[in-house]
Parts: sequence; C-alpha cells; structure tokens
Amino acid sequence: MTAVLSLILICMCAAAAGIWYIKIDSEPEYLALQYEKSRYTGSLYREEVLYADHLCVASEDILAEGGPDGSGIYAAGLFDLNENSVDMAYHIHERLYPASTTKTMTALVAIKNGNLSDVVTVSENAAASSFAPDEMTCGIRAGDQITLEDLIYGLLLYSGNDNAVAIAEHIAGSSEAFAEMMNAQAAELMATNSHFVNPNGLHDENHYTTAYDLYLIFNECIKYPEFITVIQTPSYTAHITGADGTVREMPLSPSHYYARGKAKAPADVVIVGGKTGTTDQAGNCLILLDQDLNQKPYISVVMGAESKDMLYQNMTALIETIPKS
Repeated sequence: MTAVLSLILICMCAAAAGIWYIKIDSEPEYLALQYEKSRYTGSLYREEVLYADHLCVASEDILAEGGPDGSGIYAAGLFDLNENSVDMAYHIHERLYPASTTKTMTALVAIKNGNLSDVVTVSENAAASSFAPDEMTCGIRAGDQITLEDLIYGLLLYSGNDNAVAIAEHIAGSSEAFAEMMNAQAAELMATNSHFVNPNGLHDENHYTTAYDLYLIFNECIKYPEFITVIQTPSYTAHITGADGTVREMPLSPSHYYARGKAKAPADVVIVGGKTGTTDQAGNCLILLDQDLNQKPYISVVMGAESKDMLYQNMTALIETIPKS
C-alpha cells in the first residue's frame, strides 16, 4: 500500500509540474519569443535579440497634439528611426490600396537583384502605349534601350508605370514573377498585411498594404545609398537609345508637391524625398523620409487622402509634430 501511495504522490507532483510548465509556456512573452525563434530566419534572429527590437512598433492608434485627427484620410503614421518609436499612428495596420507607393518595393527588389548599369530593352508590354492615357508613364517605347538606373529614376521621381513593368521584366522575366519576388521580400520584412500583384500599383483588389507595412518597406529601402540618391535628386535626365539608334533625353523631377513648390514645406524639417501614389480607389498617398535640424531621421506616411490639398495639409501637420531640438 505504501508503494502505491508513493506512486500516486509522484504522479500528482508530475501533473502539477506539467500544469505549471504549461502556464509559464503560455505567457504571451514566452510564446512570442518561441514563435520568433522557431519561425524567423537566422538573419532576423541572432543572439537573443529579436528583429522587431530594431523597428518602430505600435498596436493601437497614437494621436499627437497638433497632428492629423484622421479627417479626410484613411491612415497616417510618424516613425522615429533613431528611437525606434511610433510618434503618431492612425489606422496604420488597416489594409489599404497603395497606388504608386508600391514602387518603393519595386525599387527595393530591383536594387537588391539587379545591377544599375544593366541595359534594359523595353518590350511591348512595358511600352507607354500599353497604358491608359490617365496612367502615368515616362514615354518609353518598344525596342528602347535604357539602363536600369535610369529606369529607377523614372520609377521613383516621375512614377512611370511603364518603367515599373520594364524593371520587372528585366529582373524576373515577367510582372507576375516579379510580384512573387515582391511578396517574398514583404514576408522577409514581416510586412504580413501586404500582397502585391503588379510592380506599379495600378488598382487590383488583391493588391494591398498598410501604412505600417509601407514604413517597413521604406525603412529597408533607405538602407541602400542608391535609393537615397534617387529620392533626394531635384532633377535628373535619363538617356534612351531608340530601336533606330537615335538617342533622346528624358527630364525627370520629383512628383511630390514639396519638391515642386506646390505645397509649403513644414517648418524646421528637411524633406529628403519620398514617393507619391494616387488612384481613385486608393485616394492620395505619400511616404517621406524627413530629418529634423539635427539630421535625426523620421518616416512619415499618409494614405487615402480625399484630395491633394488634404494630403499635404495632413502630411504637414504630421511632420510638424516632430520635436523641435
């Protein structure tokens, strides 16, 4: 009988220990740690430091005094890159159509997988004539030859939809294959609320992202000096060799209104550059790299503004919440 009671006591202790172990292992912090360890690659998880430790993270709206209150826009966010903090957040995790802000991802995949000196031959699919009159193009033609670098300038500065397709076909062979690369890159960046079906952002109901995912993508883009060089360039001239051997020039300049002088720049902040996007379904979108007077970097994003005026009013209000040093 004593042996039986001892065995029962040992079993009860083991069960209690198991319950305690399950409870501890069910704590949110533990589960999050185990998930990152098991699911993220070695490039994202090293030496007990989680990849997200180096990112701005927010799960709820954060409104800033004097900043946008959400009127006339779908989403907005201000991200302090030095402090890894979200200074303002409004619907940053809501899935939205990105329009041509998509082209930041296109540029990222192209820079990572191509050589800027590559000479690209433009196909019929990529020719400007393949797009509707109201869809922005740089005017490239079938048979044209142009460097990948010049295509990226036209992609980011002038928002050429034709350039986006030419880039995609050069890097991946087709726009569809390139979109798979975009989605793979999004997954690597943990932009899990994004899905891309084309390289230019022309409307498709299955093509979407969030203000937060745009931050993740743009934050990766600015790690590449080539990207920074393009978005901060006030003007650029691309050179194209036509199918008949003639060379023509393509003048390019940034599409956002701050660079064009159509919107008053925010006080005490330097706008380095960024990317616009507009479709009927997406509204007016803009993502920017900003610096305060001490060159402290921020990323600001506004999505879904009802008009250009509303876009820049909200973006200016957002940027002006950056603390004055």
